[in-house]
Amino acid sequence: MSQRTEKVQKVAKEILGESIQTLKDPRIGFVTVTAVRVTPDLRSARVFVSVFGSPEEQAETMAGLESAKPFLRSEIGKGVRLRHLPELVFHRDEGPEVAERIEEILHKIHHPSEEPEDDE
Repeated sequence: MSQRTEKVQKVAKEILGESIQTLKDPRIGFVTVTAVRVTPDLRSARVFVSVFGSPEEQAETMAGLESAKPFLRSEIGKGVRLRHLPELVFHRDEGPEVAERIEEILHKIHHPSEEPEDDE
C-alpha cells in the first residue's frame, strides 16, 4: 500500500469520525468509525463503523449514514486534496459483537456448571 493511500485512509477516518458526530439526523445513533480502507486508485472507500443499539436502531443509523454520504464526501474533500473524492461504502463492523460471543463461548467451556447470565 502506498504512503498516499495510507495517509488518505488515516485522514478520512479522522474526518469521518468527527463529521458523523456533528450530523443532525435523528436516525443516527452512537457510531464509531473503526477503519477506512481506500482502493489503490483512491476512487472508493470502505468505511467500517461500529453501531450500538438494537438491530432496528442499527438499521436506522446505517440508513442515516447512507443519506449523509454527499455531505461526508465533501468533508473529506475539504481535508484532503484529491482529484476525485472516493465513493463511500459503509459496512457495519461486527468485530465487537463477535468478540463478545467468543468470550461467552469460552466462559461456558471453562465454567460449564455456571448458569449463563440473562440480560433480558
